[in-house]
Amino acid sequence: MDTEAPHPQRDHSSPDEGEGRSRSAFSDPRPWLTWRRAGLVGAVCTVFLLLLSHFVVQPFLIPSRSMEPTLKVGDRVLVNKLAYRFGEQPRRGDLVVFDGTGSFVPEGSEPGPLGSLLRGAASALGLAEPSDTDFVKRVVGVGGDAVVCCDAAGRLSVNGAPVEEPYLYPGDAPSAVPFRIVVPLGTLWVMGDHRSQSRDSRDHLGEPGGGMVPVDKVIGRADWIGWPASRWGAADRPGGGRG
Repeated sequence: MDTEAPHPQRDHSSPDEGEGRSRSAFSDPRPWLTWRRAGLVGAVCTVFLLLLSHFVVQPFLIPSRSMEPTLKVGDRVLVNKLAYRFGEQPRRGDLVVFDGTGSFVPEGSEPGPLGSLLRGAASALGLAEPSDTDFVKRVVGVGGDAVVCCDAAGRLSVNGAPVEEPYLYPGDAPSAVPFRIVVPLGTLWVMGDHRSQSRDSRDHLGEPGGGMVPVDKVIGRADWIGWPASRWGAADRPGGGRG
């Protein structure tokens, strides 16, 4: 007696369902790995930028009007940290960023370790205002210079020669405070371009150090304005930007 052969068991799933299982087999079942990779790439980029800003070039956010019209509030200048690393010394007219601890601010004015670390990282990336101990000013006198203000014509003079200062804020006098100093070797006499709005070497004449900034406290030279884009150009040009 003939019997009907049993039918083999069939897969009743639709083609779409099979394709879906095939795709899922090759897709990443752990989407958190994608976020982990992205986080790792972000961390590596951040470390690279921090190392770059520590050793080569650092963005510096301008927080005040003391350097107008050359630098304006909100400008981000690029500080060349290699400018004085290989024997070159700051020169008259240079825009320098320096640590004012011991000259412009008393020793021991630094924030706590954690606050200093977080603030330093943010300012190193140009995301926050610089530390309260960091300043940007223009070098007016270097070691050995005799700097006097003001002469009979109301001009600042260095070593007896009058100094033309096209970078001064319009309407500002070279200095409302008369002074006559000789800059000690290894130090700098620095002033802002907006003299009526700048607290600089003049304001520390009677303090220890006499307003002089040690050369070894210079962080670097402010060479370029990196932001905003409308002001891209050499930072030492009055008014900034091109033109």
